[in-house]
This record gives sequence, structure tokens and C-alpha cells, in this order.
Amino acid sequence: MRDPFLRKREVLIKAEEETNPEYGVPPEKRSIEDLIKKGIVNLDKPPGPTSHEVVAWIKKIFGLNRAGHGGTLDPKVTGVLPIALEKATKVMPALINAGKEYVCLMRLHGSVPEDRLISTINEFIGPIYQRPPLRSSVKRVVRVRRIYYIRILEMDGKDILMLVGCERGTYIRKLCHDIGEVLGVGAHMQELRRTRVGPFREDESLITLQDLVDAYYMWKEDGNEKCIRKFIMPVERAVEHLPKIVIRDSAVDAICHGAALATPGILRLDSGIRKGDIVAIFTQKGELVALAKALVRSEQIITMDKGLAAKPLRVIMEPGVYPPLWKKKD
Repeated sequence: MRDPFLRKREVLIKAEEETNPEYGVPPEKRSIEDLIKKGIVNLDKPPGPTSHEVVAWIKKIFGLNRAGHGGTLDPKVTGVLPIALEKATKVMPALINAGKEYVCLMRLHGSVPEDRLISTINEFIGPIYQRPPLRSSVKRVVRVRRIYYIRILEMDGKDILMLVGCERGTYIRKLCHDIGEVLGVGAHMQELRRTRVGPFREDESLITLQDLVDAYYMWKEDGNEKCIRKFIMPVERAVEHLPKIVIRDSAVDAICHGAALATPGILRLDSGIRKGDIVAIFTQKGELVALAKALVRSEQIITMDKGLAAKPLRVIMEPGVYPPLWKKKD
């Protein structure tokens, strides 16, 4: 089973139109100041501090009023912790809901044949029931979480190294305990590292806290943008896992003012959009305008000459970046 957030989509063309170069700017050409106001850091969380402490440190380093993270990690757990800076915090709900991936070291409390271990682990792929552990920060009620895949990477006696892809809110510690219960020998999680949150991966632009501090002060003191531009990514990176709708220049400012997206304003869109899906609305230059709720399916949008396609939930772009080529109603 694959993570549904990472499925490939076909781009559907509804209309063609040139964008006006006088308005807006491609995300990769933003200034460092703009990136800090609306950027994402793919941080390699160290063991020890809580996720909230790490966010507080980054706020202090950059002098920010707001920052947020893409899913809590326990103090001892390391790995991918996306940090949203300032206005980029608006996209955090979409990122938190994305699929997660972990490398887990599970220790069995007794010897188990390899074939039985594999067959038992495979039973946990799909929807499972979990009750959060005693030390969790959420209400301890039974809930359903989905495991997309579990792959055994290495076996050394009672130590099992696994790669786990799962839905948000899945407790890997509880998963290990439950696998041990089914095997009849018991098991616990020895170590855990997160390797992916939605589109953010361990092998792509992951940076330690110390390297981030060094890059920031190299820019502040020497004007060297190379490192900090590499490690502070545009907010658009955080919604790569969402289906996309590209709109005309003339529709951008209306969306920025909270108007619903009408189908005549759409140029391109991803296939597979369903009614109720969260979609990302983009300009032709690749700028994120808003997160919206789809009101109709992709197939309908392509054929509709009028009517509404999506309703904005969170507007990311400020009004006035594009000219107001729409008429206000009294």
C-alpha cells in the first residue's frame, strides 16, 4: 500500500494564457528576507529537546514572531522536523496531515522464526486500532490509523530494523508493542528516527540546528546567501503533496481577498481531485496563493464553463501582489 499523499497525478489543461512578468515573482527568486518571512526549514531534530523547544530556538535565532512544526517528535526521537517560518505557518495543517515515514529499531523479547515475523508484520499493514500510550499528549481513546507499508531492513537476532510508512498520529512505540503481543514474545521500540513528512525527506536539504545557525550568521555578517538559500525553502515546497490548480493572473487578487475560485479563472489542474479534497491554488509563476476545498471533481472542472470550483480555506498570498482585475459587488 502506498502513501496516498504521494501518488502521481496527470496535469489537465483547461486553457492557455501568458502570465504578466510585471507582477509576482517565482519562488526561487525571492529575497532571503522574503524567504524568512514565508519559508520552510527541513530540520534534523537532535535527541534531547522537545519539538516545541526546537521551534522556540529557531524563533529566537531568526527574530520571528511565529513559527510552527510539521508534527511532534518525542524528545529522544530524531529526524525530519519541518519548521514553518512566520506566514508559512498557515500551511502547517496540510503538512501535519501528510503521511509520515520512520526507521525503527524493534527489540523482540524472545526468539521468533523469520517467516513468522514477516507474516505477523504484514498483518499490521492497512487500518489498525491504536490507543495512545499513557505518556501521550492526546486523549487515550481507541482510534483507527493506517499503516501504508512495513519493510524489514535488517535482522540481527532479536533486533529488527524496520521502515514504516504510516498515517499521521500513528504511535510507532505502540505498533512495536502490539507486534510483540501478536507474536507472543513481547517487543519494544529501542530507537526511532523519522525519515519523511509529506514531501520532506531525510535525503533532501536536511539541516542540523548548528548548520542552520552558521548559515544564518554567514548571511547576516558576510552577505553570503548560498547556504541559507539552500536550507530555507519557499513555502510552496510544503504543499507538493497536494493536488494543484493553476489560475489566471486576473483571478489571483480575488482569491487573495477570500473569493471562491470560479472555473473560468482556471488554466491547469491535477487529475484525481475529488469533492472535499484540500487543493493548493498556484499562480502561473509557481506562487502559492491559497489552500482551498474542492467543490467539484477534476473531470467536472475541465468541462465547466461557469460555476465555482474551490473555496479558499487559508489565503497565503497578500492582496495587491497582482492587480485587482475583478469587480467588487456592492
